Amino acid sequence: MKVLVSIESVEEAASIVEAGVDILDVKNVAEGALGAQAPWRTAGIVDLARPHGVRTSAALGDLDFKPGTAALAARGAASLGVDYVKAGLHSMSTAAHACDMMAAVGRAARMDDGRASVVASVVACGYADWRRFDGLSAGDLVHAAHATQCDAVMVDTAIKDGTSLFDHMSRAEIADFVGAARAAQLVVALAGSINLEHVVALQRIDPDFIGVRGAVCRNDGDRTTTIDPEKTACFCATIHESTAARTARTSSQP
Repeated sequence: MKVLVSIESVEEAASIVEAGVDILDVKNVAEGALGAQAPWRTAGIVDLARPHGVRTSAALGDLDFKPGTAALAARGAASLGVDYVKAGLHSMSTAAHACDMMAAVGRAARMDDGRASVVASVVACGYADWRRFDGLSAGDLVHAAHATQCDAVMVDTAIKDGTSLFDHMSRAEIADFVGAARAAQLVVALAGSINLEHVVALQRIDPDFIGVRGAVCRNDGDRTTTIDPEKTACFCATIHESTAARTARTSSQP
């Protein structure tokens, strides 16, 4: 299990680039759960992260059903050199609409037109609290991602009111989501007000990545405050150590 930390600026990225973070996730907190950041800030973070061998992702927004708009955003983000583009399928309630969106995003992110041949992996993002706004279900998210040859799926929480992933999906539902993604050969990530209290449950569910911000901000749980480097290092170390211990236990079993 690896750690993705959402950051907003080059300054935040610089403060944690050597803290054990596996992916620096570029977003704009003021614009939503998957708010898109300005391209000049995104480019600066990519340039900072690359010499350290730290991968980057860029959120494209909590998107309406506008495949052309999403595709252009994906192409722009990919051209900046991010490793992953993350499309938030916010206003999609059917798998068909999600498929149309992700097909457009995927084609744009991987496009080689002879001028901008930089490509990015594609992450289809849904929301653990989809029932609160009649959004796309976790099952339909996996279906759409698999059907459109995405590289990964992720769930976050759309409504940031202090509730977490575990408040909106049961552990069985989360485990089923991870299992379905794995069966579809998709990398799978979990986010949504995750903190260290969730580590034991997360290790049992075993996603590839977990995403955090509020848990490593200066004011605990307040994603609008600045990232705290010490909290980030502690969080990453805890996750990596518990993952290594679990791997060792599993490999020692007959």
